[in-house]
Amino acid sequence: MNPEPDALHLDRRAALAELVAHLRLERLEHNLFRGGHVDIGSPSVFGGQVLGQALMAAARTVPEHSVHSLHGYFLRAGDKAVPIVYEVDRVRDGASFTMRRVVAVQHGQPIFHLSASFHRHEPGVTHQRAMPEAPPPEGLRDESEGRRALRQHLPPAALAVVDQARAVDIRPVDPQHLLHPAVTPPYAQTWLRAPERLPDDPLIHQALLAYASDFSLLGVAMRPHGLNFMQPEVQGVSLDHALWFHRPFRFDDWLLYETDSPSAAGARGFCRGSVFTRDGALVASVAQEGLIRVKP
Repeated sequence: MNPEPDALHLDRRAALAELVAHLRLERLEHNLFRGGHVDIGSPSVFGGQVLGQALMAAARTVPEHSVHSLHGYFLRAGDKAVPIVYEVDRVRDGASFTMRRVVAVQHGQPIFHLSASFHRHEPGVTHQRAMPEAPPPEGLRDESEGRRALRQHLPPAALAVVDQARAVDIRPVDPQHLLHPAVTPPYAQTWLRAPERLPDDPLIHQALLAYASDFSLLGVAMRPHGLNFMQPEVQGVSLDHALWFHRPFRFDDWLLYETDSPSAAGARGFCRGSVFTRDGALVASVAQEGLIRVKP
């Protein structure tokens, strides 16, 4: 078992508390919300944060139903210097299903669109695919530890990403070398969880999973080509993101995130993900297409 360093643990606790606070959003008007940022060292606002905040804004206008699916499009890079305003359109309020649209706005321009559907709980048929085999998370190295171990060898542009504390404990089963990624099949497994106990509000857990689902997804499309985000000639940007919630879960318990990429073409990589609880329940499914450019 690889114990977590105290300093890293304290940094992560603070980052998680800050993230949860920003996810709660400030209500400006009946359908208008504002959110700040958690800096992860990227040049622009992390897409997963916008996704999670947009979900929170939509859900704040739906008192009784629970979100079951969301589809988002990333339109412009977010500016870390100013807050994001979320405008909610109450498209439909139904007895079983409720629909919301959300536009995230900065500098008078939309940077993200979200459609989210909410469903009143009802019984029905149930089945799921089996959980894949994976080693337990306790024996795996935390992603942040691996990055910090290579800090002195990384280019200056990558240091901001390495030095920022992550609000999520991320433990890849088969981590790639940051400087010399191997050519491997487009498949990966990663354990995820919040490092501290979270409130019992299911929406917080769903928003945090939405946030974390954007971390390692597009990278799986780069594996067959020996590429990663640390290489200066590689440009990778999320274009859209879809997420379906199947069953209840807690994000402060370990979740296995299995990802694969069945196709990459035309400078776009398509990726899928399945999220399982430790006892084997399939709780969410993810899909994303992203831009992958290799500059000369």
